[in-house]
Amino acid sequence: MGSRKVVVTGLGVVASCGIGSEDFWKGLCQPPATGERRVQNFDPSEYFDNPKDARRSDRSTQFAIAASQMALSQAGELTADLDRSGVFIGTGIGGIETLEEQIGVLLEKGARRVSPFLVPMMMPNAASAAVSMKYGFKGPAENTCTACAAGTHAIINAARLIASDRCDVVIAGGTESAFTGSSIAGFTNMTAFSSEGISRPFDVDRDGFVMGEGAGILLLEEKEMALARGAEILAEILGGASNADAHHITAPAPEGSGAKKCIELALKDSNVSNDQVGYINAHGTSTPLNDLGEAQAINAVFGTSGPLVSSTKGVTGHTLGAAGAIEAVAVVLALQKSLIPPTAGFSNPDPDMPPINLVHEKAAEWTPSPSISNSFGFGGHNGCLVIGPA
Repeated sequence: MGSRKVVVTGLGVVASCGIGSEDFWKGLCQPPATGERRVQNFDPSEYFDNPKDARRSDRSTQFAIAASQMALSQAGELTADLDRSGVFIGTGIGGIETLEEQIGVLLEKGARRVSPFLVPMMMPNAASAAVSMKYGFKGPAENTCTACAAGTHAIINAARLIASDRCDVVIAGGTESAFTGSSIAGFTNMTAFSSEGISRPFDVDRDGFVMGEGAGILLLEEKEMALARGAEILAEILGGASNADAHHITAPAPEGSGAKKCIELALKDSNVSNDQVGYINAHGTSTPLNDLGEAQAINAVFGTSGPLVSSTKGVTGHTLGAAGAIEAVAVVLALQKSLIPPTAGFSNPDPDMPPINLVHEKAAEWTPSPSISNSFGFGGHNGCLVIGPA
């Protein structure tokens, strides 16, 4: 990762189970909603100084602005030079709601009626740009667009900006809002969705994922600077890794070989041994091949008596490019509260799946220790983030 240590001093989250860290955590530990996991009662005007800016931002950007404001508010007054303050927010799709809406305008009313804000609203880097402008962060403002691994990759990339001495502070995470007719039809027709609308990670009866939306943001800071200003350190980013299956556009590599290698690379990058890992927040999408491959990878690296595992997608649904960031927030909260959120929807083990120590039914008490957050995206993109206690 680099010689400088990277810590988390602020959290922000917008999710279907709760807006803000505490409501989000309560939602993770309660029975989930049924069907699509949309964010309800979200008012973007609360997070924008100018109402016009809210209207000229896609919903995915609105989520990122809201979560960033929460993280910065928790972190307190920063001391970093703005030229050394960056933004790195991932997304799987970007402003698809705006794109689809404006295509409708084009077809119904003609080209001259298409919004001049279409391009800046739909571009995948819109969230990073909007956050950097809102807070005057003049360091790197970048975007990772690697499907369902984007949020995890963005946090890893952001941490490396600090570890390598390019930045002192980075707003990092992921955002997504893709409830449009075309995206829903696409996922439905490729049979990625659960036919019953139930998310059952690692369960024998799992039959696809349930889509969600939202954003997760971590305020990352160089450790000595954070200590010098008296910030509360919530967790430490120990390292991470990225690799590719190079196998199939949607299916994982056989026996989870790509995921296994990514976990091993992340542990090496973090200088963490297998027996030090206490918790894995699994990608756990509730799709047959993904959950099988991930279980095979975890079992191959850690054996049958490995760390506790849970998938929070049983509650949040699969938030695509925001998933890894929202789950990183869940890991930091698990470290803070000495509790591991359960895997909602799981009831029957899959006899064809190697055993993993899955937390389900209720939250599990644990002694906080280095933890892994897994993300595996379409295209064979793998990302593993290692987070340690403060």
